Amino acid sequence: MKNTVGREIPDWLLQETGKQVFSGAYDDMGKSLKKERDGIESLHAVKGSAPTSKLADSISEVLDRIGLKDGMTVSFHHHMRNGDRVVNLVMETIAQRGMKDIHVAASGLFKCHEPLVKLIEKDVITRITVSTISPGPLAKAITNGKLKHPAVFMSHGGRARAIEAGELHIDAAFISAPCCDAYGNMNGAWGKSACGVLSYAYADAEYADHVIAVTDNLVDFPACPMEISQEKVDHVVKIESIGDPEGISFGPTKPTTDPEHLKIAEMTAQLLERAGYIRDGMSMQTGAGGISIAVAEKTGALMRKKQVKGSFASGGITSYFVQMLKEGLFQALLDVQCFDSAAVESYRTQPRHMAMSASQYANPNTKGCLTEQLDIMILGATEIDMDFNVNVVTGTNGVILSASGGNNDCAAGAKIAVVVTNLIKRGICVLREKVTTVVTPGETIDVLVTEYGIAIHPNRKDLREALKDSGLPIMEIQELKQIGDQEAPEVMEPEFTEKIVGIVEYRDGTIIDVVRKPVQEF
Repeated sequence: MKNTVGREIPDWLLQETGKQVFSGAYDDMGKSLKKERDGIESLHAVKGSAPTSKLADSISEVLDRIGLKDGMTVSFHHHMRNGDRVVNLVMETIAQRGMKDIHVAASGLFKCHEPLVKLIEKDVITRITVSTISPGPLAKAITNGKLKHPAVFMSHGGRARAIEAGELHIDAAFISAPCCDAYGNMNGAWGKSACGVLSYAYADAEYADHVIAVTDNLVDFPACPMEISQEKVDHVVKIESIGDPEGISFGPTKPTTDPEHLKIAEMTAQLLERAGYIRDGMSMQTGAGGISIAVAEKTGALMRKKQVKGSFASGGITSYFVQMLKEGLFQALLDVQCFDSAAVESYRTQPRHMAMSASQYANPNTKGCLTEQLDIMILGATEIDMDFNVNVVTGTNGVILSASGGNNDCAAGAKIAVVVTNLIKRGICVLREKVTTVVTPGETIDVLVTEYGIAIHPNRKDLREALKDSGLPIMEIQELKQIGDQEAPEVMEPEFTEKIVGIVEYRDGTIIDVVRKPVQEF
């Protein structure tokens, strides 16, 4: 059989391969000129017949294009943190169209997303899957059972794993893009709303059925650098503002000045040194809380004193790790989220400050995630119990305060996972017989450091031996609890209904605990 360029292709070859003969470069595709939108020409070549411009005039037009229906899953990333405006805009547009039963699969939700509560009450939103959430009206609405189905709390690595494995199927991913061209190439480094890396959106961009770049900074092709590239993006829409970058620094992102917190940070740094973890080639991650950042600061001081050069610091990056990179205390920063403007500027200008995907960071199903290369991890906790189980999702009263984040990801991978917390918080002892909600299993926790003393997990006999003559206040966890019980009044255990309002997944997708609706409404 001859094809349209006059070449004879044997029938037997067509039968064996199941292929058809070439019938023209643009066969059945049309050759119409491309439309112009907002004065910007389509970037497709005139001679071809690829789809018209990716540019849409509005979120509403995007919804028309993708055919969003009741019951679909839409996703968002949280690098704008408490300054985000895209989630509320998209969900309000969906609500105006009368849609119901939408699943919001966001990597994070914050106080600024309070408008979602009304959409939950109207059954516009009936499911939420999230890896981080801040205290506030939305968290309370979930606590009080307003969401039709239990919220699912995944770790950062667990979310990437679930998307890649097909367990969390995304119909439409809306990606806030501080810098984007008309073809969908985007980055988070440039623009009036620059937020730094876009790491938590990488899996969404790769696996969602429809990928929509939402930008307030449409630039000429090609946008540089291409952090998320054009072949993954279906539609681009320009709006007035994707968010306020001031909201990126939501919460404590500076070292504490509280004397008790500083005492905890100093003891932690001394523990790390005496146990031999502050050494050449060391790697480290801390959270963005005040105590954790103070630990980084005091660890940095020890590194300078000992002339130690570490390998990398990772996770959410603050100005303190940026300064340590500048001083050569670490060879590189590996970043999934910028927590302040200094981190955004560093990512924009410093080649050794690199983005990594959530999968590269913490997905246990990869051929090797970064958490498995971590030496030191500094963790927070709302509660910890006698078996070293950690709770970061609920308070002692059962109210949802946060989500898993990277807590159980990093605890599982790091060579030493240290929980730093006041023993007494707001008049309550954080040490419980059993935590209200298990998020991170005790078998992955090595040390608890409080203002009253340090408890080492019984499994870490090597640490106990290394620190026995350190002069640090090492004690059994039961002793710490006795002190806490003496210092804080006994707390009445909350009562819960049988209604499950939250499901806590471990990083591998198994259910480690559930959150039940408290009898008392908050």
